[in-house]
Amino acid sequence: MELFDAVAATGKRVIVSLVNGRPLAMPRLQVKAAAILETWNAGVQGGQGIADVLFGDVDPAGRLTASFPIAVGQIPLHYNHFNTGRPTLGEYVDGPRVPLYPFGFGLTYTTFEYGKVRLSATKLRPGETLTATVRLKNIGTRAGTEVAQLYIRALPALAGPRPVRELKGFQKVRLEPGGSRDLTFTISGTELGFFDAGGAWRNTPGQFQVWVSSDAVSGGEPAVFELGGE
Repeated sequence: MELFDAVAATGKRVIVSLVNGRPLAMPRLQVKAAAILETWNAGVQGGQGIADVLFGDVDPAGRLTASFPIAVGQIPLHYNHFNTGRPTLGEYVDGPRVPLYPFGFGLTYTTFEYGKVRLSATKLRPGETLTATVRLKNIGTRAGTEVAQLYIRALPALAGPRPVRELKGFQKVRLEPGGSRDLTFTISGTELGFFDAGGAWRNTPGQFQVWVSSDAVSGGEPAVFELGGE
């Protein structure tokens, strides 16, 4: 970090290429670096792949499979946590509660815009399916690849609390500048169920929220549907 601070102090634009095996707490890098490329442990061909991305020969299309904390005091930090009941003001007494980079996050060399999620039905019975559709558009000036992620939350039900969001699907899509595409996800009991304390697979009635977004914290207002009983 001392070397990074010294290089950044020269006023030159600094690109950081991370080679690591786990999430890092790096708020200073996030503030001072012009860009950060996460390469994990890329192996013997990592150098070639990193060069391809930095020189723009390919667009970075990977997304984080773990949340990156702002400080180590936030750990454990995971996207599919239970609702703690704390006020949702974005801050704890001694620091923020949000991650530096959330699960699913990642940038590319263009910008994508998500439309509103459209559900094929607002009520569902066990054994049935519905679809969630969203319009994805490349509003940037370069072609790029986006990973559209389907998240679902089961609101409080008789079975007890469920995670605030759960990843239930994704689609990797490449679009030219100005291009758009409707992405459709099928939702069934597989996406809505869970294993209870006894190890049995269950689907319980109640309301469900649906997002299709670029990471685990974005997506705006969710679409809502209800799962009925037998």
